[in-house]
Amino acid sequence: MHPVAVRYLEVDAQGVVFNMWYLAYVDDAMTAFLTARGAPYPALIAGGHDVQLVHAELDWRGGLRWQDPVGVAVRAVSVGRTSFRLGFDFRRDGTSVATAEVVYVCVGIDGSGKHDLPGRLRAALEG
Repeated sequence: MHPVAVRYLEVDAQGVVFNMWYLAYVDDAMTAFLTARGAPYPALIAGGHDVQLVHAELDWRGGLRWQDPVGVAVRAVSVGRTSFRLGFDFRRDGTSVATAEVVYVCVGIDGSGKHDLPGRLRAALEG
């Protein structure tokens, strides 16, 4: 479970986290997930690869508020040749308040476009 500290500046006039911040939380949780599975993001970049978000779906059941204790559970949903889908579950005090699914595509940092998932990344996702 990846911890999230809801900052005051992320809360809107309704008193809940503004929707765009959820994707920032997703990005942070994704990199922590890969690191925990042996594929730290700096190593991915050093190997000439990066990932791009190409599709995101978010569903809310409740809002997060300033200083709420939040954790994001991450799981690999599917792994393809050049892309993968991760699922995210935003939990407050053990209760799911939002979920997301995100599709990422592996690309070359040199601008060469889509690449096959490198072995270390694939192993982390399938592990």
